[in-house]
Parts: sequence; C-alpha cells; structure tokens
Amino acid sequence: MANKTLLVAQREYLENVRTKTFWLGILALPILLVISLGAGFVLAKLKETKSYAVLDLGSDGLADRIERAARTPDTPSMLKLMRKTGLPARIEEIKAKYAQAVEPGEDGKDKEMPDEMRREMQRVMLEIPASDFEKLMETASSAGSADKFERVDLAELGIEGKPLQEQQKALRELVEQNKLFAFFEIGANPLKSLEDFRYVSNNVTDSGLRKLYDEAATRIVQKMRIEDAAIDVRVARSIQETVRFREQKLTADGAAEDVKTGDKANKWAPVGFVYLLWIAIMTAAQMLLTNTVEEKSNRIIEVLLSSVSPLELMAGKVWGIAATGMTLVLSWVGCALLGVWLAPKLIPGLDLPLLDIIGTPLYLVSFVGYFLAGYLLYAAILVGLGSVTNSLKEAQNLLQPVFVILIVPLISMMFLVEEPNGMVAKVLSYIPLFTPFTMMNRAGGPPEAYEYVITSALLLVSIWVAFRAAGKVFRIGVLMTGNPPKLKEIISWLRER
Repeated sequence: MANKTLLVAQREYLENVRTKTFWLGILALPILLVISLGAGFVLAKLKETKSYAVLDLGSDGLADRIERAARTPDTPSMLKLMRKTGLPARIEEIKAKYAQAVEPGEDGKDKEMPDEMRREMQRVMLEIPASDFEKLMETASSAGSADKFERVDLAELGIEGKPLQEQQKALRELVEQNKLFAFFEIGANPLKSLEDFRYVSNNVTDSGLRKLYDEAATRIVQKMRIEDAAIDVRVARSIQETVRFREQKLTADGAAEDVKTGDKANKWAPVGFVYLLWIAIMTAAQMLLTNTVEEKSNRIIEVLLSSVSPLELMAGKVWGIAATGMTLVLSWVGCALLGVWLAPKLIPGLDLPLLDIIGTPLYLVSFVGYFLAGYLLYAAILVGLGSVTNSLKEAQNLLQPVFVILIVPLISMMFLVEEPNGMVAKVLSYIPLFTPFTMMNRAGGPPEAYEYVITSALLLVSIWVAFRAAGKVFRIGVLMTGNPPKLKEIISWLRER
C-alpha cells in the first residue's frame, strides 16, 4: 500500500512542478509584493506639489512666522529627544571606532563608509526605545511633508491690498476652480481667541498641509502667549512638556527594561507569516480540490482506481500536493531571504537587519509545521468535497462554508498580534480549524509551552478524524456520477465502519 501511495504522490507532485505555470505562480506573489511595496514609495514621489495661499487677518506678520515654522522642523525638541535616547553618543562611538577606515585618502576625498560601519549604525536605530523612535519618525515625517506644498503670495494672485471680503471671495473662487489647493486664514488676535483660524479646501482626504500648519501655528501661538503673560521660559517649558510614558517590559529575572524598536518589529513579524500561511494553505488545498474534480470529471480517476485502492489514491494525492505546497512555501521563504539580502545592495543606505527578524527559528519552524498541519486538515475536508462533485462549479458552491471559516483568521490577524495571550486568542487556539493561523500569530507572544502541547494534540487528533471521515466519503463518492449526494447520504457513509 505504501509503495502505491508513494507512486500516486510522486505523480501528483511531478505533474505540478513540471509545468511552467507552477513556477510562474510561485514568482507571482513575491513580484506582486515588491510591486505593491514599491508602488507606495513611487506614488509618494509622484505626488504633485500643491499650492496654497495664506490670508493674514492681523498686521503683525504672524502668517510669515508660522510659514517659517512649518518649513523648519522643531529642531530643539528633536535634538532634546535624540540626546534622551543616547543616539548621538552611540553614533560618535561608532565614528571613533571606524575613524581610520573613513579618514580622507591622499587625494583629500572622504572614503566610502564601510559596510560594517553602516550596518552597526542602522542596528543602533533598532535599539532606540520604541516610544522615542515613534516620536522621531513623526517629527521627521512632518518636516518632510512640507516639500509637497508650495505657498503662493497674494501678489501673484493679484489680490494683495484689496479689501478683506474681496480677498476671501477671490480665494474661495480659486479653490472652487481647483486653481488653488487650499488657503489659510490666520486670526487677527491669537492672544485672545483662535475662532478665526480657518483652513479652506475642497479636498477633505489629504490633511497633510493642515496638520503641518496646525503644529507650526501651535508652537508660534504658544510662544506669543507665554511672552504676553511674562511667564519665565523655564516655567513655560515645564508646563508645556509632553508626557510620554517610556515603554518597558520585564526580563527573565523580573527587571524592567526599555522596549526597543527591534522588539516591536519582532512582535509584528508573525502577521506576515500568517498571511503567507493563509495563502499557502488555500493555494495547496484548492490545488488538491481542482485536481480531484478534474480527474473525476475526465474519468481519469477510474483508470487510476484500476491499479490502486481509493484510500491509496486519496492518500497519494494528499501527500503529493503536500510536497507541492511545501515546494511553494520553501520557494517563497527563499525569495524573502534573497530579497532581504539583495535590498541593501539595490537600495544604497538600506541595511536594516530584517534577516534577524524573519529568520527567527521559532517563526520559521512554526511556519513550516503549521503549514503542514493546516494543509492536511483542510486537504481532508476539500478532498472529501471534491470526491462527491462532478464539476468545478459544484465544488465552488460547496466551498463557500470553508471560505467563511477561513475569513476568521484574516479579520482577527491584527487583533491577535496585539493581544497574543488574550482570551480571544486562547479560545481560537483551541479550535483546530483556526489553530495553525492563531498559534502562528501568537508566536510573538509567545504562548505558554502547555498551550503548544494541547493545541498541537487537538490539531493532530482532528487531522486523524478528518482523514478517516474523508476516506469514507472518498471511497464511495469518487466513483459516483450524476447529481451530487445529499447531506443525509454523506452522513450515512460516515457511519459505516
């Protein structure tokens, strides 16, 4: 029996991997991911520069002060935050370490930064406390967005010096005609009221310009009010200081340490694995279903059954497609590792240690193990469904309940990574149909060892039960023609010994 099962599995595997479409399908996902990731970057670069105008209702040049603040990042706050993280000191240490390697040569030109030095500097970024890194990125992003907006003087618009109402009317018309993206009205007396600070635009989705001016105007108005109230600068800074709780976690010895940026990246990594796991299981299981239905409708399966038993045929098909799926998964993992290795070479300056994150043994082993377990469980269900249908159309109708079940891991994916050891995560872990996805998603937690043992045991028992049930259905259904059997008939097959 084992030899015949192996021959069927070999046939299924070779039939798939010998085709060009199989390998094109493998490459399709990495290519689509690269395109989707690159598209966002390219589209951001292609974003048009938007013009805006500023109408100052006062006469003290407040609009110009806010404009300068919007074009200049909050440098003092950024430097203070960087000193707090210890980043400048760490960078100076690295510079001193590689001083000889980067000192100018005989021609006076600076040498290119060694790869080791660049890699060490970028690793430092992952060691920054996560809360501080988020603030740094927020400040840098706010400063960078200013390049996408261009202020147009009122003189260029031909409305400078005109009465206020005429200026407002003209600016509204320009916005209405899409000749101007937006315009601001800077209040006449910000020391007393901010009611007449307005932002007028027909684009309600792009809030980058408004947020840029919000932040800049806040800094300027706060400074004006502090000076007007004659508050000591040190007192004002103390009052204005933002409360930012330092994120910390407990170590193995019970001590508290800062949560680093790399720690957060590592905890979010399972999301990508779960998504790939879902695609891999669905691809392999559907491949099995399609092959079963096609061979049954073409009567090829009858020829095969003249040489092997139904159970040998079913087992061979399941393991053959399992090998095909594993080839698919390993190819994707290889593409991911190759991409991470090539990225720094193709994109100068990019050398983040992503390999350390996606190459975590716990994630890779869990991914392969849960792929096999998840595939075998869903394969048993789908091979049973495929054996009682005569066409792909009938099979698609029966697949709807399976698709509904498989939606649950997708919609809960982001929630579970935030609460990997919460009640919802634990409940889903003990439902075998969701166990592979949920436990993979919780790998960043990670769950307790006993949870791995119990959920794995439940999953293996479920696979055994599913295969027994599928074998009973397959043995009878694979030779049936005409109308598909009713649910009552299938249940009677399952009751047979």
